[in-house]
Amino acid sequence: MNETTGNSGWFDGPDPGDTETAAAAVREGHAEQSHDWPTEAVESGFAEDRAAYYDQLHEATMAATRAAVRERERADDQQLVHAVRAMDDCRGQANELAERVAEWAGSRFADAGTGIESCRQLAARETADAADRRVVSLARRVVALDEEADELRSFVETTAPEVAPNLAALAGPVLAARLVALAGGLEPLAKKPSGTVQVLGAEDALFAHLRGQAPSPKHGVIYTHEAVQGAHPSDRGSAARALAGKLAIAARIDHYSGDLRPELEEDLTERIATIHARGDGDE
Repeated sequence: MNETTGNSGWFDGPDPGDTETAAAAVREGHAEQSHDWPTEAVESGFAEDRAAYYDQLHEATMAATRAAVRERERADDQQLVHAVRAMDDCRGQANELAERVAEWAGSRFADAGTGIESCRQLAARETADAADRRVVSLARRVVALDEEADELRSFVETTAPEVAPNLAALAGPVLAARLVALAGGLEPLAKKPSGTVQVLGAEDALFAHLRGQAPSPKHGVIYTHEAVQGAHPSDRGSAARALAGKLAIAARIDHYSGDLRPELEEDLTERIATIHARGDGDE
């Protein structure tokens, strides 16, 4: 447990019952050496007895934990995680509901189509029939969800380069945000080896491989990167490894220093060009 600076306990300063100040002392303090803190707390008059000391210590540490969680959840990388997950949820729900609208609208309107654009056309209709109104209302909800996804994407595209400049430069803002989200934050991503970064998003395939039911996946969500998609099928594993290696380095730089390193993108571009040229020569 952290104590206050020097040889004083966390209870030296806060009044009994002042949980907020005590929590700050627990979070920020430290002691140069260990002491019999319960005895000192009782002798100083902070607690009536050892049991009371531990009760107040429990309250202080719980409050410190809650404060740390709130602080972590408000961190920029966590806001990016929430945003990209919300964007994907909105897009997924919009597409799923669009299918329901298409099925329902097909029974009501002769010219009904499918997809989000069809919902946009339906949303502009004015109708007096009760069932038609419900179809149109649902179509409007689909459009609203799709537009919210667009707004969230704009937020991600603006925020990712601020949170992880090198990762966003190499992967693009949205893929960078997805990698951060899959890892649970920028710090966890920065601590992952490149081989793990390479297969983030392919957990199901990886577990199937570990059970002996499928081959080892060559890539996860980084497959959406043009460096991997643009490679010859036989070279996609090499492209994925090269990309993951640079992304792992970028995440570490973003977390530990935060300065933009243009040479990372230049090195990746050169390496991917070499891989693509090898594939072009095979065709």
